[in-house]
Amino acid sequence: MAQTKVNPTRMELSRLKKRLATAVRGHKLMKDKRDEMVRQFVILARKNMELRKQVESQLSGALYDFLLARAVMSEDSLESALLYPAKEVTLRLGRQNIMSVDVPKIDVESIAEAQGGVPYGFAFTSTEMDGAISTLSEVLPAMIQLAEIEKSASMLADEIEKTRRRVNALEYVLIPQMEENIRYITMKLDENERGNLTRLMKTKDLIEKRDLAARESKEAAQAGS
Repeated sequence: MAQTKVNPTRMELSRLKKRLATAVRGHKLMKDKRDEMVRQFVILARKNMELRKQVESQLSGALYDFLLARAVMSEDSLESALLYPAKEVTLRLGRQNIMSVDVPKIDVESIAEAQGGVPYGFAFTSTEMDGAISTLSEVLPAMIQLAEIEKSASMLADEIEKTRRRVNALEYVLIPQMEENIRYITMKLDENERGNLTRLMKTKDLIEKRDLAARESKEAAQAGS
């Protein structure tokens, strides 16, 4: 790993050690957050799969009834029957928080018959047409819930990917880089300390030799007198 330029000082070493401790704590917290988001995503995915099967089954039944109705009804009668909605839906849109991710929350407050009731006459439609429209009315709340779950899962998946990149950046780049810089500074400080100790020992030897020479000179002078 390429080493960044750092000042090999004790102050820089202390600063890097504090940053490393913070990065390690942040890495653990983000990993825990990522793991919990993955767990929540799996729950949503399971709900989505079950609900989608239910919705697709009901829609397939409605489509089958529509095909039968189309076979026995005239084109004009079919278009007239589908021209206006038979239900009025009131929704309440909000948000809910999943691991710091704001996902949509859609509540169906009411589903009521549209003003005037069914917009076509039963005399001009088939029972298959009535059954298809009834099925679509019944499946509407599940379709709304499915849309909410799929959007929530999509937003959660995006946040999981962002968190995964942050975790990897800390784990494989930032933390190893700081550890390498700490090792480098520690090595330089140890080298400096050994160099200072060597110089001190040399200085001590020189002083001792000088003092010894001075004593010997003094003793020689006293012996000559």
